Amino acid sequence: MNDATDCLNDPLPEFTLPYPVSRFSVEKYHEMIATGVLTEEDNVELLEGWIVPMMRRNPPHEVAMELVGDHLRSLLIKGWRLRDQLAITTSDSQPEPDFAIVRGSARDNLTHHPLPAEVAMVVEVSDSSLSRDRNKRRLYARAEVPVYWLLNLNARQLEVYTRPSGPTEAPAYAEQAIYRAGDEAPLVVDGQTLGAIKLDDILP
Repeated sequence: MNDATDCLNDPLPEFTLPYPVSRFSVEKYHEMIATGVLTEEDNVELLEGWIVPMMRRNPPHEVAMELVGDHLRSLLIKGWRLRDQLAITTSDSQPEPDFAIVRGSARDNLTHHPLPAEVAMVVEVSDSSLSRDRNKRRLYARAEVPVYWLLNLNARQLEVYTRPSGPTEAPAYAEQAIYRAGDEAPLVVDGQTLGAIKLDDILP
């Protein structure tokens, strides 16, 4: 295991669009879903006010998803559950991470998607979506999600981000670590280490 380099938390580059665009609040996004403006067929998520299409997944990505899900579920303890490809709601976003470890039972979320206070960790499995998933660190750090795992299939490494800043001018995680083949990554939920996952067991 090696420390991650500072470049992993570099800010996004500035860009300019040739025409005005609109950003949407979480409330407006929910309204668009409730009224049928957006449906399941649209396959989108809300990221920092932008409605963006979800990335398509290839076979190695799907294999990694199964491996990660199996190993996370095997280590979880009572009071926590694993949600896969389901929404969580923050102040300005409604991402649908590949996995989220969430407090309580499924029925606790009958009236709302899990909020950051209910989420112990989010996981993204990345290949073609790597740039977007790196950028998601900012919204997860702003929401104070304690742990963010990014399984980087391109580099065959797990990037682990901890100690979120919260809603600062430049949200980020203060600590980063990288685990590679042969390493074991500890699974920490609500400050408790539940076990470790071998990288060789979750890389396709």
